[in-house]
Formats: sequence, C-alpha cells, structure tokens
Amino acid sequence: MKALLVAVVTMFLAGCTSAPRNADPGFADSDIEALMARGQVVGLALAVIDEGQVVKVASYGKRNLERGLPLQPDTVMYGASLTKTAFAYMLLQLASEGRLDLDAPLTKLLPKPLPEYRLGERRDFSDLAGDERWRQLTPRILLTHAGGFANFRWLEPDEKLRFHFSPGERYAYSAEGMYILQLIVEQGLGLDAGAEMQARVFDRLGMPNTSMQWRPDFAANLADGYTLEGKMVPHDERGSVTAAGSMDTTIADQARLWAALVRGDAISPQLRAEMVRPQLPITSAGQFPTLVSRPGAPVPHLAAGLGVVTFRDRSGPGWFKGGHNDSTGNMAICLEARRRCVVMLSNDVRAERLFPAIARMALGENDMPWGWEYGWYGTPPRP
Repeated sequence: MKALLVAVVTMFLAGCTSAPRNADPGFADSDIEALMARGQVVGLALAVIDEGQVVKVASYGKRNLERGLPLQPDTVMYGASLTKTAFAYMLLQLASEGRLDLDAPLTKLLPKPLPEYRLGERRDFSDLAGDERWRQLTPRILLTHAGGFANFRWLEPDEKLRFHFSPGERYAYSAEGMYILQLIVEQGLGLDAGAEMQARVFDRLGMPNTSMQWRPDFAANLADGYTLEGKMVPHDERGSVTAAGSMDTTIADQARLWAALVRGDAISPQLRAEMVRPQLPITSAGQFPTLVSRPGAPVPHLAAGLGVVTFRDRSGPGWFKGGHNDSTGNMAICLEARRRCVVMLSNDVRAERLFPAIARMALGENDMPWGWEYGWYGTPPRP
C-alpha cells in the first residue's frame, strides 16, 4: 500500500513539473553560460520540448544586473511578438469551434465598415476611408501578414494607416493586421480579447505567470531589459491588451504554450495542419524592412503560416516566431520531426547573437533562416 501511495504521489508531481521526462536536451548548462559570458549577455532563459513534452526549462544570468537579482524560470519577462502566435492560437480555437471563419471578409465579421471604427490609439481605422480594399481583408490574410500595411502606422511619413498593396498579394510583417484581428474578436464576436486569452490559453495550459496586461504581483520577480550597448531599460508595465505584443510571461509558461502548439492541443487536426502549412510564399530577402518597392522571387522553402513562419528543414517541416525590441530578444523554433522545439527568452537583445548556436545544441544541425529573420546574410555575428 505504501509503495502504491509513493507511486501515485510521484506521478502527480511529475505531472506538475515543467520538465516531466528525463531526456538529453543536447547541451549542458555550462555551454549556455560560456556563450553568455563571451557575448556579455545579462540574462537568458530557455526550454526544450521533445516529442511534444517539455524536457528542460532553465534560466541563466540576471534579471537585473545592477541589483544582482537572478533570472529564474518563473521570472516575468516581456513576450514581445510571441504574443502574436499566442493570439493566433486563441483564434484557431474559435475557428475550431465554428465561431470564426478564417476566410470570411470583414464585411461579414464586423457590424460596421472598418473605417468607421475610431476607438483610440491602435483601433482608429478612419484613415482607410475611401480605399475599398479593406473589404478584401480576412482573418487568414491578416494571420499571414498579407494585409498590405506597414508594420506600424507611425512608421509612415504622415503616421497614417494605408494600403501599400492589395490584401493577400504578398507577405509584409505588420502589427497593424493584429489590431484588426483583435477588433474582430471584440467588435465582431463581442468577446473580451484579454479574458479570452486568459481562459483559452493561459489558464487552460497552466500558465499562472502570463497575462496580456500588467499585473501588480509581477513586480516582485520581473526582468529589466538591456540594449546592444548594455544600457538597462526598466520593464514596461503595459496597461492595455494588445494582440500584437502586450504579453508578459515566463519561460516556464512559454514551455507549456509551445508544447501545446506542437502537439495541436485544443484545436482541430485540420486547423493544426493549416497553422503550419506554407500558406503564402515569402518574397522579401529579409523580414525587415516590412515593405519593399518591388517583391523579388520567393525565398526557397520559406512561407507564412498562420501566426508563424514556416521553413523546410533537413528533417522536414519547421516553423518559428521571434520577438524583439531594443532590450528584448525572443525566439521559438519547432521541428515537426520528433515534435521538437527550443524556446529562448532574453532580457538582453545581445542574446540574439547566441540563438543560432543554442538552436544547434538543442535541435541539431538545422536550416532555420537566420539571415532572413535578423538580416545576417552569411555567418551570424560571433558572440
């Protein structure tokens, strides 16, 4: 009886841990620490997923160098544009339930014409009045970053939102499309986007330290950021829900999210396949600048999926999503073979120089398109 009780308790604890299986992640902690030392990286956290299960979660360095505070697996870090994939995952759940048609035009998804929405910053679409191309927009087009917009309207000379090409024509990374997707959820479906993310993604997957907006309890264990010059930037307390990038999170929580994505939890098999299917060939030599005057030939084996970018790895299909600002570097890469992923969060943008080496340690030799993602044409900068 005692042996049975021990076995039950052991199984319960194993189910609660973020690394339930004993598997070789492909590297030692000292390997990561050596890379960080050479690259002068303040803090970095990572997770490895194998066969759809989390096999390693670890953190290294400091969450605040000046105060000597350690970065921990439950330290709250800025998710940046990994938010976009989490939001796409929530939309795919709605689509799996028949509540959202990915190919329906905005005329069927919104109760009013898009240019009539003037709901404040990021949700004012009055600039599009007079350009009927907004009627061509669909959730699929927006999830594949083919809306035709600049990344942000404030990058335009007059800071006005405009189409640079007809929707669906080609890939051009844009946060503006995510704002329209959020509008569909809130105004079209009548849902609270933040509450849906909390219930459908964060609570469902057991992500207790992730939120689409700032929570006061995060203050006790959060990471401040560091720029290329090593300047400290305090963690930004984002007070509003933004589908393009307001998520605060931890590496322990992100491990659960990407494990669920690679397994296809909570979405239909058909939509899981659609998420990672090459939907739209990418014709730009680099991710940025978002817009090019004349698109080139398709980049071999690189295409937009739904909320991710797909590529052809030597092992088979792969997909990824990055997140970046001046003091944040994030990256998640998944290979369909063995359902293996590596997730990297850093509060120091200099860590991006380490990501290719860490990805090789965790995934083996791979064909992740670093040159397209970061503009490294040839060999990435050495740490």
